Amino acid sequence: MARSALLNVMVQAALKAGKSLSRDFGEVQNLQVSVKGPGDFVTQADLKAEKIVHDELMKARPTYGFLGEESQEEKGTDGAHRWIVDPLDGTTNFLHGIPQFAVSIALERNGEIVAGVIFNPGTDELYTAEKGGGAFLNDRRIRVAARRVLSDCVVGCGVPHLGRGDHGKFLVELRHVMGEVAGVRRLGAASLDLAYVAAGRFDGHWEIGLSPWDIAAGLVLIREAGGFVSDIKGSTDMFGTKSIVAGNELIQKALLEVSNRPVPSR
Repeated sequence: MARSALLNVMVQAALKAGKSLSRDFGEVQNLQVSVKGPGDFVTQADLKAEKIVHDELMKARPTYGFLGEESQEEKGTDGAHRWIVDPLDGTTNFLHGIPQFAVSIALERNGEIVAGVIFNPGTDELYTAEKGGGAFLNDRRIRVAARRVLSDCVVGCGVPHLGRGDHGKFLVELRHVMGEVAGVRRLGAASLDLAYVAAGRFDGHWEIGLSPWDIAAGLVLIREAGGFVSDIKGSTDMFGTKSIVAGNELIQKALLEVSNRPVPSR
């Protein structure tokens, strides 16, 4: 596949940060035996990965803005472009030695996500997409799944945890969705969940309580793989509402309807 110069920069930054995370992941697995735990170590791994990505991207395009999970936003001087980065999506998985984590990099141009890269160092899977250029997994073209009814589908979700999210509201959503689908999965890294939708592994995904860096790269991946995305309200304000519903045209629409059903009366 032919990549633009910008996408090549993004890929190289993701691979370089992923290499650093892979080394640290091996150390985290060793640290699991300690009583203190590897929490501080993971924080440093996260910060180190973001610095690698930041330095690589800003070296190539120093006038672009930068929004990363671990640092304050930098305003670009060109006013049109912004990098949106999660250097370690799936931190809890990483902390527990579970190889389901990723480096996620997106490029926003005039408010639209036009390119995305998601790299899982644990599986050596690289997802890439550019507006108008298709979506790829390790240079192989990918498409969203073609299933047409929810009863045949496996869908991904996010599960609120201690101190985060509306647990009661999620349980209502889950009750509705799990009664309609073949399976529900929670993998623990939103960027990879969306990449799985783009690759046809998941038929759909819904989640609330997300940040821009969790979903930015996944948005362009799914669209370029032939899929559809909206926020939980059915609009396109995913960053504003911190939510996403994704799938092919039919499944995205059905999942949106089911996840928004009201609380059942007793």
